[in-house]
Amino acid sequence: MNEQSSRGAASRPDQYVLILSCPDKQGIVHAVSSYLFMTGCNIEDSQQFGDHDTGLFFMRVHFSAEAPVTVEKLRASFAAIGDSFQMDWQIHRAEERMRVVLMVSKFGHCLNDLLFRARIGALPVEIAAVVSNHTDFAELVGSYDIPFHHIPVTKDTKADAEARVLEIVRENDVELVVLARYMQVLSDDLCKQLSGRIINIHHSFLPSFKGAKPYHQAHARGVKLIGATAHYVTADLDEGPIIEQEVERVGHDVTPDQLVAIGRDVECQALARAVKWHAERRILLNGRRTVVFA
Repeated sequence: MNEQSSRGAASRPDQYVLILSCPDKQGIVHAVSSYLFMTGCNIEDSQQFGDHDTGLFFMRVHFSAEAPVTVEKLRASFAAIGDSFQMDWQIHRAEERMRVVLMVSKFGHCLNDLLFRARIGALPVEIAAVVSNHTDFAELVGSYDIPFHHIPVTKDTKADAEARVLEIVRENDVELVVLARYMQVLSDDLCKQLSGRIINIHHSFLPSFKGAKPYHQAHARGVKLIGATAHYVTADLDEGPIIEQEVERVGHDVTPDQLVAIGRDVECQALARAVKWHAERRILLNGRRTVVFA
């Protein structure tokens, strides 16, 4: 990098993201844009959506600001606008990598995919730890120099195991938990404590074939389209707000094992996009649905 380009990179304004939802009414966009103008900020990108069914308004603004503006000052000065419009809002530094915990059982394709994407910078996350009820992937996780926590789960130890998961989340200042094929049903209490902060990948294009061996069930029914669904976790099993779905068309000659292999790739793609969008503050909850500013 030459001296001139080095000076240009050093003087690049700080980048921020504002996300908000509130009852829809006139003046929201004007109030937000006026605030940013008055505080010396520049809008880089803005997306908004008004839902006529729920009467709610959603907005994501990526903006830049020169020092001495800080995220703390922005939050403090925006609070009055947030209150006046009854907003649920957040402001974050855009360059900030979200800290996440991955949870996995005995299927490691999604875990391996997320670890690699995070390492090469394709995901704006910092993986603080990996939790598993088995030890199968301890060596893989260790190769990334990431802490691995083996927490066995039985009917009698489930409450203690979930309490330990929450400890890991709190101790590591984690914002998002990702169930990368973690094959345990979470308690209602844990779902509530991590509401809007825990994503699961379901190995079907919901609604789905339920129970064991879904791809074999799909093969028996002669399906022509298989898929995967990334969604937020709620107390209602596999019925949380859907973030992303991916599908793949298959022919009559595809075997159950080939369906499984195709399904693994589809699961990785859907989950990676969901994690990326959440980490970039692109998802807003809209009741049982999501607004995704992708």
